[in-house]
Amino acid sequence: MSQMISAEDRCLLLREARHAVSETLAGRRVTPPPAEGVFALPAGVFVSFHKDGRLRGCIGHLDNDQALATVLGRMAVAAATEDPRFEPITAHELAACDIEISVLGRIEAITDPSAVQVGRHGLIAEQHGRRGLLLPQVAVEYGWDRETFLTQTCVKAGLSQDAWKQGATLYTFEAEVFGDHGDLPRPCRA
Repeated sequence: MSQMISAEDRCLLLREARHAVSETLAGRRVTPPPAEGVFALPAGVFVSFHKDGRLRGCIGHLDNDQALATVLGRMAVAAATEDPRFEPITAHELAACDIEISVLGRIEAITDPSAVQVGRHGLIAEQHGRRGLLLPQVAVEYGWDRETFLTQTCVKAGLSQDAWKQGATLYTFEAEVFGDHGDLPRPCRA
């Protein structure tokens, strides 16, 4: 997915995500930004928190049925406080966490698993009412090849490892991924 979101807009999105979590942890009501500019973009989005290089929370919204103004803050708060794999992030801990945002492109069903490109595609596997999703950066971070990526997506869905060979429905998507962990200009990380 080619870069569609400018460095300035990435900063705005990251600041809004951190602000929504900070305000929520302080017990204050969060008012979403106006649905203007980048915040008007209808997109699926995942927000991830990392601390000391380790995942600390990740939750998202798949569909591009809402503007980022509406969904970004909710997903940031959910990732920080509702990911069932982790204890909620505390207000004190928030400053030590890096935020990563994945703005999802269009989700497309595929019939040929060889079409999956590690590093380019995120992956969804679905079967028997179960669904698992892995973002494009996950396969790269773990050094997985295509088959391992397909297998791990099935495992994430609670399916058999070879469900991708046994009739699971597969979907790919691209994502524009950015964070406040060094890939943006210094003023963005303020």
